[in-house]
Order: sequence, then C-alpha cells, then structure tokens
Amino acid sequence: PRKSRGPPLILTSSRFSIRQLTMTTAATTLGMRLDALIESIDSLPPTYLFAATAAVSVAFSVLLLNTGGAPKIQDARPPPIPMPPSSSRAAAARDGRREPRWHVLKKLNYAAAVSFLSSVLYFMSDASRFLNDSTSLLKFFAGWSVFLCYFLGFFGISFVDADGLEEGAHHHDEDRKRSLKAQPAGMAVSSHHDMGSKSSSCGVPEKKKGKLHPPATSAPVCSDLKSIKKASAAPSNLKELSDVTIANMVQTGKIKDHQLEKLLDPHRAVQVRRHAFDSKLSDLGHGGALEDLPSTPSLDYERVFGANCEIVVGYIPLPCGMIGPLTLNGETVYVPMATTEGCLVASANRGCKAISQGSGAISTVVRDGITRAPCVRMNSAREAAMLKMWIEEPDNFSALKEAFESTTNFGKLLSANPTVAGRNVYIRLRCFSGDAMGMNMVSKGSLAAIDLLRKEFPSLVLVALSGNMCTDKKAAATNWIEGRGKSVVVEATIPKDVVRSTLKTTVKAIVNTNIQKNLIGSAMAGAIGGFNAHAANMVTAVFLATGQDPAQNVESSNCITIMEETDEGDLWISCTMPSIEVGTVGGGTGLPAQSACLKAIGCKGGGKNPGDNGKQLASVVAAATMAGELSLLAALAANTLVQAHMTHNRKPASK
Repeated sequence: PRKSRGPPLILTSSRFSIRQLTMTTAATTLGMRLDALIESIDSLPPTYLFAATAAVSVAFSVLLLNTGGAPKIQDARPPPIPMPPSSSRAAAARDGRREPRWHVLKKLNYAAAVSFLSSVLYFMSDASRFLNDSTSLLKFFAGWSVFLCYFLGFFGISFVDADGLEEGAHHHDEDRKRSLKAQPAGMAVSSHHDMGSKSSSCGVPEKKKGKLHPPATSAPVCSDLKSIKKASAAPSNLKELSDVTIANMVQTGKIKDHQLEKLLDPHRAVQVRRHAFDSKLSDLGHGGALEDLPSTPSLDYERVFGANCEIVVGYIPLPCGMIGPLTLNGETVYVPMATTEGCLVASANRGCKAISQGSGAISTVVRDGITRAPCVRMNSAREAAMLKMWIEEPDNFSALKEAFESTTNFGKLLSANPTVAGRNVYIRLRCFSGDAMGMNMVSKGSLAAIDLLRKEFPSLVLVALSGNMCTDKKAAATNWIEGRGKSVVVEATIPKDVVRSTLKTTVKAIVNTNIQKNLIGSAMAGAIGGFNAHAANMVTAVFLATGQDPAQNVESSNCITIMEETDEGDLWISCTMPSIEVGTVGGGTGLPAQSACLKAIGCKGGGKNPGDNGKQLASVVAAATMAGELSLLAALAANTLVQAHMTHNRKPASK
C-alpha cells in the first residue's frame, strides 16, 4: 500500500520541483515510478517542454491529414455525362445537387491553424503564470480541445490536391467512355436526355436517345497557338505503321489530330484522319459515310449532266473538314465544312468543344415553309385591292390550296399573303416542302394557283413568277421578319471555367464584345439580319459540303447572336436564324461527295416522317453557326484573331 508523499509540491516563478518522498516499504509501486518520471521531467526548462508538445501536436496533425483516403461510395444511378472538373460546380447546379462551399472551408482552415499556433505561442510566452492560474489554464485547455476536435474532424477537407480531383475525374471519364462503348446505340446515356424529355411539355423539343461522345480532348489549334509548335511524343517508326494503327493512336490521344500532316505527310494524313472519323461515325451508326467523299481527284460527270452544271470542263477541288463532336439536342453530331478559309474549321471546332463541355446545343425549328411570291398586274388599283380581299377569304384560300397541292405529293400550301402596290399584287405563297428545299415544288404550285385566279379575275396578268417578295438570294426584311425555309433558334450555356480554359477569355469580356460589335455595330451599319460575327462563313461551308444552293447563304445567314451572363456567372448564348433554306433530297444532295457528307450528319435523303431530315440539317447549320460565333467572338475579346490567322493562313512562298 502506498503511504503519504509528505509535504505538498513547491512552485516557484521559474520552475517547479517535487521533493524526495520517504517510503515506508521497499517495494516499488506504480505511483513511485510516476513520481520518478515527473522528477526527471522537472529538470527541463518550461519553454522546451511546451515547444516539444506543440511540435508533437503539429506532427500528429500532418500525419493524420496525409494518410488514408475517402471510401468509395457505390452509386446505383447511371453515370452522368463526362464533364471537366472545372465545370463540375455548374453541372451540380444544373442537376440540383448542393455542393459545399470549398473556398469558405479553405479560409476557415487557415484561420483555425493560425489561431491555434497563436494560442500556443501566447501560452509559451508566460507559461509559469498561466500554470499557477487555474482559470486561465482551464480556458486554454477548453480552447485547445475545440481546436483538436476541429482538426480531427474537418481540417484539410479543402486542402486536397486539385490535381488529385482532376485525376479522379479523368479516371471517371475513362470508365464513362468504356461504358458508352458497351451500351447499345439506342440506350440513353445522358442525364441531359432525361432533362429533355421532362421539359418537352414546356416548349423544348424532346431530345433523341443516342450515343453521346465526350468533348474533344486535343486543344484546337486556334485556341492555343503554342500547340501548333509542340511535337507529339510519336513513335520513331510512326511512318512504318499502318493507317489504321495510327488512326487508333489519334483516337486514344497519343497523337494530336492536327499534327498528322507534320508527323506524316499531307496526303497520308488525310487517309489516316478518314479512318479515325469513320470509326467515330460508325459508333453513331453512320459507318462508311466517307467512302463516297473523294480524297483523290475524281468526279462522275454522268451524275452532273442534266442535273447540276452545263458546258462542263472540269471541277474545282475544295477541301472539306469535319468539326465535332458537337452535342446537339442530346446526341453527338459531326459537321462537314467545305472551305478554303484557313482557321475557320479549327475555330468552329473550338466552339464545338466549348458547347459540348457545357450544356450542349438545344435547337428548335419554330417555322417551316418555303415561299414564292408571283407578281400579278390588274387593270386598276381597285381591282388589285379586290384581288387581295378575295384571297384573304378563308373559303377562297381553300380553293387556292386545293389547286396548289394538286401539283405535288409532299407540298402543302400553308398561307397566301397578298401585298398591293398600285395595280400590282405580290402574292407570297408559303409551302411546306418535306425534306426538299422546295423551290421547284413551290414554283409549280404557284402556277396552278395563278391559273385559278385568272378564272376569277380575267384581267389578271402574270408579270413574273417571282416578284422578289419571296425573297430569294437577296437581303430582305421580309425574310428577317416573316421567315423563309426553316426558322431555327439554338441556345447553349457555357460554364465560366470553360470560357476561361477553352475560349481563353472571360464571360464579361465576350458578352461586352458581342453587344458592342454584333448589336450596336450592326445597328449603326443599318444591317438587315446581320447581327452576328460571321454566320455566313459557317452557313456557306456547310452548304457547300452538303449540296445546298450556295447562293442562298444570303438569306440563310440571317442571324442575331445574343450573349448574356447568367446569375451563376456562366455564359448563355443563342443564335436565331429565321430563314435557313436547306434540303436533303434533290439538287446537289444527290452527288456522291455531298451525299456522303449528309450521311455523316445522319440526314441523307428523306426522313422517316416528311421533313424530319430537313429540320435536322437546319438545326445542324444553326448549331455550327453558334459554334463559329462563340469562337470568333472569344478571339476578338482576347485580341488573338490576327495572330491565329497569321499562323494558319500564311505559308512560305513556293520555290
């Protein structure tokens, strides 16, 4: 048994000591061993003692924060669309999930660490006094207990290496890609699909179920001029490998697509790229689409004779590029563009990447009808007015409709709007033309309608089948206001992080550039339908690739581009195009190369329902236009336009 330890402890201003205890038994007890340990520590200065305690505490915290890992949580939900780490917060907001405010936690961690160290230093500055004051000592212990609980529970939650997060997201994306390949083509793979079906009752069209390719991984050359100078880590025997093998290396990211010409040669680069794109298109059900797209000089003149050109002496080779993947209405599309303007395809590809990294493009065809406006002349202005009022009677319009539709299997007369100018009457007939662009269809039906009017008004004289109020291949306010062909509106939301990383600018800068240039600048110029940066570039390139009438880019390029900053600080963009005139049957769409491009898009020939393929092509044109607008305005906002064109549009003079 343990005896009394004698006199109590004696405390001094500089140190404390424990006097030797007199023991009544020879046996060494646990209490005696503790007393001996305390006596040995008693010889150390208090400053050293508390410094050692602080060092051990900090070391323990560091060890705790840098070991272990978060457990994996099984999620039974289908995987979401692969999104870059920079846009995870925006994606979480769109999906309705609440994200922690990491920046607040990070600041709180710094504050806690500084407060703890400050309290230790303050205690060490006058340790003897605090040890003698039980009230102060209790306050210190209470405060340190709170800090200890915080350190063990929350400290370091926002100090996790961001690269680790990105690496985890990268692994998730790779798993996502593998799961995409394992799923059937018709299976829904995106939460955006669900969003589309849920919102269809609110005016947004229901999105299709199909394969969704992730955004392009390689940097578009126009967004990163340094990338054009960087050489990929290609094998030394690259040129000895087969085209298919190299194409697989392009698809897996081992070789950058835009460096094929440098690593191989321009001719072989085209063949390799065709293999790579054919694999991508096959995944979307469009395999073999490029087989009829010539890559060597060839043209079947028998297909041209009597259909596309007269007095033929040859043909003009025109380069055709491919942009994408572009997410449009919940599915992936690749868009062919025929052009000789350097940097245009690369710039549009950057816009596609930014759109696909964001919400994807959502398009709606709000009106569909090609127009023809015959000019007829009456004996007097009164007779002209009587003709106008006759046409506007519902029963009389029904008679016109019957006469018009007797000439066509697909055409449907939708409206007839007469305009009087003195003795002249311009009758603007609007016709649904299915998947054809419809100029021949509406012209033939218009003649039948005029024949009917002559029976009612014998004095009527047909001046011209087209009276220029159609209006075809000319800038006109009537197309801008009333529309012609397909009237399309397309929109997308680009996360602010994507605007910085992919477009190399800020949301505020690009929004301001769009207002000052596209809206105010175009208004000062008195533009009609020209409230855009370069819609005609995109429209014409797609028209040439898909066999459309290139002259109709005049009215088809009518476009107003609107950009706004959202409440979350992201970029919202829309392009409204009221008069896109396209078709997937007839005209140049029957030529092999142009037909191949339509097949690559997925809208060759007539649709399952009349007009479906024509509407799809119009939506693709609008989405490609939005991609081009996005990239060019970003270049203007960042002032990199000239540098990009000088890099990609200039070559050394041929010797």
